[in-house]
Amino acid sequence: MSLFRRAALAAALAVASVALPAAVAPARPAAAALPTAAVALGDSFISGEGAGAYAPVVDVNGVAQGFPGWSAPNSNAYFCHRSPNASLFQADLPGIAARFNLACSGGQPYDIAAASASRAKGRQVAAQLDQLRAVARTHDIDLVLVGLGSNNSSFTFGSVAEKCANRFIADAWTGWWEFWAYLGGPVEQEPCTDADLATAAQVSAATAETTAAVRQLLTTLDQVDADGQHRVVFQDYTNPLPAELAAGYWTEDDRDDTRDKFRALGAERYAAGCPIHRGSLGPGQRFSQGLGTLVNSVRTTLAAEFPQDDLVYLNVQRAFDGARLCESAGSPGNALATPIRLMDGPTGVFVTSLSGYDKLDIQRIANACGTYFQTCQESWHPSAAGHRVLGRCLTGAAATGARTVSCVRAPDGAVTVS
Repeated sequence: MSLFRRAALAAALAVASVALPAAVAPARPAAAALPTAAVALGDSFISGEGAGAYAPVVDVNGVAQGFPGWSAPNSNAYFCHRSPNASLFQADLPGIAARFNLACSGGQPYDIAAASASRAKGRQVAAQLDQLRAVARTHDIDLVLVGLGSNNSSFTFGSVAEKCANRFIADAWTGWWEFWAYLGGPVEQEPCTDADLATAAQVSAATAETTAAVRQLLTTLDQVDADGQHRVVFQDYTNPLPAELAAGYWTEDDRDDTRDKFRALGAERYAAGCPIHRGSLGPGQRFSQGLGTLVNSVRTTLAAEFPQDDLVYLNVQRAFDGARLCESAGSPGNALATPIRLMDGPTGVFVTSLSGYDKLDIQRIANACGTYFQTCQESWHPSAAGHRVLGRCLTGAAATGARTVSCVRAPDGAVTVS
């Protein structure tokens, strides 16, 4: 309830108590206002994947799970990777007393109303709406940050990233004939296409799936929010890679990525955080733009269904302009996204250079990511510095009077929301 409404109610109760006969007990004073809260729901770009310092996460049984070791099942609740460095905690949100990160890396629309633990490859956490209801019992929810769409039953960001990076690394280290001789069969070594990332039919299905999940969220918010007044910010996604790599990453030893076996170039791009064919960059840009269209479509549809709700679309696709991986020399140190980094097994030690490795070493390292996904799941997500920028984006979205805003980073690093 707003301060104005509380004051009006208190005045009305005071007048009523004066007019009551002596035999009638005066009305009880209004209940104390709940402390205000901002809540984050959704997937890895909201939970803080890549930002480090991950907090324990309460699992579906109510047990707080701290770091369980790198060889633990990836379904462990801890691997939701909820970071205190996530954008929710970096934003300037006047009037907000508490912040709750309920998002989970790998989260899908399914996980909003159902326990992630009940689906294949889901983490052992309760439904995000159940977690939201628990917050609403003790807090007045004034702001909700939602990030959904990059993972769904049709495609996931992790699988897309893994596919395109693996194709580049395979192409860099192994000739086509060696896959038959050493690995027992062909492996894709071509750049990713648009259809490799997500077909039009898959995007359509993902849009419908995400819309249904957020519809459930808005319905629940209207039921449980203490005063029924809250802003919901729909954030989309920013691509960790540029539209084109800096020229210094195009060739090495006079070899580019249009021929097979270019190990020196492969090692250079891996060390810089961008093991990717240049030919994959265009499809990747269109994929991230498509996710933006998906998120905006969800907001537009639900704004018509819930005209009384305060819904804002936050476009962050240009929030990392000039600071993407391999966009300029010095990557990954000057980038706002985490590089692709793999472990050679669940060792806790990242492989930062692939120089000197042979094709069988490369296969073993790549397989570790498949077996222990937690060893590579931070790859190509916003870093702590990236989340600070996204926090500034959220600051603007929380204060705007517009229903659609864009967050843009200028060449000098200035960030504007308009």
